[in-house]
Amino acid sequence: MNIKNTVKNAFALLKNNWSTPAEGRYMSIKEIASLSGGGIGVRFVTYCISQMVISVGNTLLGNTIGITPEALYIIYLISLATSFPLTALRANLIDNTRSMKGKYRPYLITMGIPSVIIGIAFISMPYESMTLLGKSITVLIFNIGFQFFYNFYVDAYDSLINVLSPNSIERSDVLSVRCIVENLSPSIASIFLPLIAKLITGDDTLYDLRIYRILFPAMIFVGFLISLVVYVNTEEKIVQAKTHVVNIKFRDALKAVARNKYFWIISLAGWLGFLEGAFGNIMGWMYNYQKACTAAQYSIITAIAGNASFWPNIVAPVFIRKYGKKKILIFSNLLNIALIAFMLPVVRSTGSSYIIWLLLICTFINQFITSLGHFLSPCVNADIRDYQQYVSGERIDGMFAAVGLIGNVISMATAGVLPMIYSKAGLNQETAVALGYSANNVYDVLFNHEYFVNISTILIVASIVGAVLNVIPYFFYNFTETNQKSVVRVLKIRAFFEDFANGSYKKEDLEETAKIINEAKALAGKQKITPDKSAIKAAKRSKDKGKILIAKEKYKQQLIENEKIEIADFVNDELNRYNTEYGRLQIEIATKLAAAGYNFSDVEIFTKQDIKRMPKNTQAEKQARSDCFALLRDIKTAEKTRKKYFPDGIVEFDASVFNKLFTLEDETAQAIHDAIKAKKTANEKGLDTSVYNESIKNLQRKKKDIQKQIKKATDENSIYYRAAKPYLDAKKTLQRRDCYNNISQLEKIL
Repeated sequence: MNIKNTVKNAFALLKNNWSTPAEGRYMSIKEIASLSGGGIGVRFVTYCISQMVISVGNTLLGNTIGITPEALYIIYLISLATSFPLTALRANLIDNTRSMKGKYRPYLITMGIPSVIIGIAFISMPYESMTLLGKSITVLIFNIGFQFFYNFYVDAYDSLINVLSPNSIERSDVLSVRCIVENLSPSIASIFLPLIAKLITGDDTLYDLRIYRILFPAMIFVGFLISLVVYVNTEEKIVQAKTHVVNIKFRDALKAVARNKYFWIISLAGWLGFLEGAFGNIMGWMYNYQKACTAAQYSIITAIAGNASFWPNIVAPVFIRKYGKKKILIFSNLLNIALIAFMLPVVRSTGSSYIIWLLLICTFINQFITSLGHFLSPCVNADIRDYQQYVSGERIDGMFAAVGLIGNVISMATAGVLPMIYSKAGLNQETAVALGYSANNVYDVLFNHEYFVNISTILIVASIVGAVLNVIPYFFYNFTETNQKSVVRVLKIRAFFEDFANGSYKKEDLEETAKIINEAKALAGKQKITPDKSAIKAAKRSKDKGKILIAKEKYKQQLIENEKIEIADFVNDELNRYNTEYGRLQIEIATKLAAAGYNFSDVEIFTKQDIKRMPKNTQAEKQARSDCFALLRDIKTAEKTRKKYFPDGIVEFDASVFNKLFTLEDETAQAIHDAIKAKKTANEKGLDTSVYNESIKNLQRKKKDIQKQIKKATDENSIYYRAAKPYLDAKKTLQRRDCYNNISQLEKIL
């Protein structure tokens, strides 16, 4: 009966929330299913192309194509250098995207198509007939293309979850489902690759180009087609005013992200832990070079090892609710150190028939713990972007990648460490020749048992060092789940009042904002109470199940109440921000600038010396100094822009042109879709399709012309905003102040 009710409730939930999100949620079941199912396709593409991307330990490039570790390192550095301008371009495109299709969704197609073409072309090249120099140049050229198109495609999909819901818990829940479903792709590939490889080559090797030429093109193409489900059935939901003008200067966005302390903490953890994965190739080497098992056994081993990444996706949302992301990150990394260390005695015992199975156990547990930490990465990065929007006022997701280029510089310096370790441990031409192997493939050294053990041991020690360095920054991460909820509520308030001041808002946004404010005011001044578990312990001693449930529920409710109080304090601080000393300073400055209009540069506010004399004892005082310095820079930039583009005076830009152009672009895109569909129908009936060909060409020309107009309008708006930024920001500050001081108007409207 219980099973029957459970199934019945599940079907009811599916029916009620298939197209409509549940209360308090932002994503429907259809949207979650599309994101996850389409992710299978994305991961098929990434499974293939990621093996073509240059890295020092890449087995496709090294063992299969035959590029030496030293040559790989050189072309890796060159490829990395090209990523700087390409990543900066990508960041600027994302942050200044103003499209009804969203910030990320359009790039699933525009970057996906060239990624597929380049990926299939890469694996089809005749590497067997090339010299080492020819191989290196070919791989480098393709990787420059991957740096832009493929990285853009993957980033668009991975970052999409950041804007599908502002609810951090919902994001982790959806990520759990997405990861479980999308990881079917690498699991399927890992299971069948060794088996299909044996059918193709007749032996147990995985290092034969024929394998990849047969499998990869089909996997890439079909994967891309499946991924289109994500584009069709998802909708971005950024918490931002409808009337907000998206206009972010590259330099300003760069500086804004550079001041985000949480970004540096998370990035530093990754940069310091660059050696943590050094042991990753050992199990594959044990199979390929030490013949530790058969092809069928290795298929089972890779399937089990790959399955380790599955289980964290199930338990992670539960752990996040109970312990929070910070505690999980620290615990998983500390445990990872111990698990990697446990591999040492296992690897040093290589030679016994059961050793690869012991290594599998170590790898499985390690992968489970590592995957638990990796699962949190997109969750944490999404929270950090919410925080960035809160402190800067702009949604500048793309610029995180641009600032992250600093990591590329660090990678350029650290990437040489692993090849150096390889070489010092004996993976070099001299050792290969001395052992009687060919100098053309230094990896043959791994056939020698002694060298295999020594090299593997050194790599595990390096991994331990990387894991220790990786965990340290997480101790300084303190942006909690409650902080994130507080930030989102404030962003909703700001977005609503910006629209309200501009005379454009929805009733549901008004109702939600009023609810947030009323809840905050009702809890104003209330103190948190530290939850006490003594009642639970006493109830357990009595062995009365009813009392235990009541005590646990009371404890849980106190935690919820404390969270509500903390959020309310945050919201009330926002509503009262202009009643503080720092807030009054903001209003004083904004009043002067707004009164001056476009002549704001003539206003005498303060000098650098005045700012330097300002106190900096509290966080608010430090923030005031920082904002004042930023204002001086904005005024200076605005003056230069005005002299260059508006010598006869600033002319206001009409932002309403965007809505007209975007509507026209969508209508034209739909017309193209309808024309292509009609052409297909006519073709199936054997009718003349020439009229459709001409119509489609005209519509495509029209769409390109509209896109040029959008680009022109965006550039003009960007110039206007830079020229008038201090004045426009001052007006916005005063508008927000007026709205906060007249909140009672909401009750009248309701």
